[in-house]
Amino acid sequence: MHVPFASLILIVLLLPAAYAQTTGTTPVVEKPGTPAPNMPPGYAGSASCRKCHEKFYTLWSSSFHGLAMQPYTDKLAQTMLTPQSADIIAGRHRFRADLLTGEVIERSGDGERRYRITQTTGGKNVFYFLTPLERGWLQVLPVAYDVRRKEWFDTTASAVRHFGDRRDEALYWKERQLTFNTSCFSCHVSQLAKNYDLKSDSYHTTWAEPGINCETCHGPSADHVRMFRDLPANQPVPADIKLIVMKNLSIEQRNATCAPCHARMSPVTSQFSPGERYFDHFDLTCFENADFYPDGRDLGENYTYTQWRLSPCVKSGQLDCIHCHTSSGRYRFNEPATANNACLPCHEKRVKNAAAHTHHKAATPASQCVSCHMPMTEFARMRRTDHSMRPPTPATTLAYKSPNACNLCHTKKDAAWADMSVRKWQSRDYQKPVLERAALIAAARHGDWTKLPAILAYLASPEREEIHTVSLVRLLANCPADEKWPVLHKLADDASPLVRAAVAEVLGARLDAANAAALFKGVGDDYRLVRVRAASALAGIPENQLPEEHRRRVRDAVAELMDSMKSRPDDMGSHYNLGNFHMARGQMLQALSAFETATRLQPDALPPYVNAALAYNALGQNDKAEASLRRALVLDPANAPAQLNLGMLLAELGRMADAEQAFRAAFKANPKSAQAAYNLGVLLANDHPAEALDWCRQAATLGQDNPQYGYTYAFYLQRAGQPDQALQAIRTVRKNHPTHDDSARLEQSLLRKKK
Repeated sequence: MHVPFASLILIVLLLPAAYAQTTGTTPVVEKPGTPAPNMPPGYAGSASCRKCHEKFYTLWSSSFHGLAMQPYTDKLAQTMLTPQSADIIAGRHRFRADLLTGEVIERSGDGERRYRITQTTGGKNVFYFLTPLERGWLQVLPVAYDVRRKEWFDTTASAVRHFGDRRDEALYWKERQLTFNTSCFSCHVSQLAKNYDLKSDSYHTTWAEPGINCETCHGPSADHVRMFRDLPANQPVPADIKLIVMKNLSIEQRNATCAPCHARMSPVTSQFSPGERYFDHFDLTCFENADFYPDGRDLGENYTYTQWRLSPCVKSGQLDCIHCHTSSGRYRFNEPATANNACLPCHEKRVKNAAAHTHHKAATPASQCVSCHMPMTEFARMRRTDHSMRPPTPATTLAYKSPNACNLCHTKKDAAWADMSVRKWQSRDYQKPVLERAALIAAARHGDWTKLPAILAYLASPEREEIHTVSLVRLLANCPADEKWPVLHKLADDASPLVRAAVAEVLGARLDAANAAALFKGVGDDYRLVRVRAASALAGIPENQLPEEHRRRVRDAVAELMDSMKSRPDDMGSHYNLGNFHMARGQMLQALSAFETATRLQPDALPPYVNAALAYNALGQNDKAEASLRRALVLDPANAPAQLNLGMLLAELGRMADAEQAFRAAFKANPKSAQAAYNLGVLLANDHPAEALDWCRQAATLGQDNPQYGYTYAFYLQRAGQPDQALQAIRTVRKNHPTHDDSARLEQSLLRKKK
């Protein structure tokens, strides 16, 4: 019997595009009264609204939306900022904002440089400052101002996550992730035209107005203004006023209008208009991402839309954003006496007797609904309100260290005290399902597939919830077990387009008849997000091998997919995903071109180097494959996939000693890597059989869902003269994988010899 090395692995990551969130500031400057020179056709500018809508104009122009971005002025500096008294030190650099000159000074061993502050964003929690760099880049400066604490801080260091199981380091401030043109797309300015040139990596970005203007939500207003300007006196107002009116939109349309700037997402198109469907234009990050705790509370910067879709109030179909917020972003229920009116009319009984429900004194902040159901946490100096509206779950604090509302106020008490308190108050254990779902998310994140039966049972349950379902489906992409496929096939018809899109991504990993059938249906889905995900998943099937009846729909969906990938040509992830698409189609030269562009845009991005190595390997250019992997390892010597692929490449080239070194490094980087253990077992089998047997045992234990690992362990046990142990091992494999042919044959061989 021959036991092969595992093949090289592709890092299949759908890298999201950058995202943005709208913030605001206390008014400093009045909005200009003349139309901007960059106003696109059909738009009239916010000043055109003022004559007829003076009250709303005044409210908007001083709102968080109206001042989401504004020019930096001496008046703003004098009114809103305090001088920076000490340098901020980041590595070998020192930074200081000079408010007198309107510059940020950078000092290092290379000397001193000054950067002019031209724009500010934010102001509710933090002021960020922008400066123009070469090639039209508008960059976020390395110092920011905490409005509440009245102090300066390091912009990039404030955004470092503390995951506990991985490194996360502050970026240098000139990295592309901090480029306004790349990362903020339209959520701080209105009618943005990015005007990016890929060849020169340059921008000629323009926008009609800073801030989020009236036409962002109401659509182009030139026809509306013209119609009312020319309307004769005493004439009735026409039914069609040539403007998008929020009250005429459905609840879902109103929510979708707010969502693009308040979601952690990746775009599918470059344009979105109020009234359109969110999932025709955007994807949504869920709890598969480590910036969420396993229970769904915020760890990093996630904005609100993911948790919002988790809210039972939202899922009822009765709640929209403007119930609590005005269209200019103001909160409607700021007065303490009316704070709980936000929860009317649905929760009238509890609002009338809030003290009994909250177990806190009436007319106190602790007795406000939002204190317990929408607790506020802070990350990167930005305060975020949890929009899931779930009750406090201190049990998840005990399990995962996630924040809970009780201990945000009762700081001298611990989570065990809070857990005991809420359990006394409620006879129903409302925390149990939260803990159960969080445990499934946590296990799937860590590749602990002993919980696979529970995960699949949840996904098959009619009580499954959209966001948790999507999270688990995406995490199942890393699960090798065949048991997942029937459950995923059923989810391909889920009512949620987000679920259907997530399923389509995973189905592409194995294009058998059942998966392909579901994907053929997906390319004809009513939602663009599902269509493009299905088209991407079908990339491995050549067009001439597609069933005739599906070719047109696949071709149309692929065209949408290509448009999607080209919609953000300045984003590394777009080119990386395009490279993966070409590689799946066997178009290795096109894949390499896309990966090269990705690394040119972001030289420190590791996945394009790893996947480029696979393309080079497929072309027989193994010297370039090795060089690409070694470039990846310069970026991160402890990267397990890069080390693993290097080991398999070197083994293929017959350089076994070097391969062994790479496999050992891969296992050290990821002690749960069954694939690294398996390859070490195969590699060492002839010269070091005892050690090889131990590696095979580890592979079989770590990778119980892959029958090849258990089979190989049993095979080497037999070869080592341990037939009883070999039979025991192969029966374990047969129990978990009864259809695995090699295991069946080995079991029969062992039984015959036993007789």
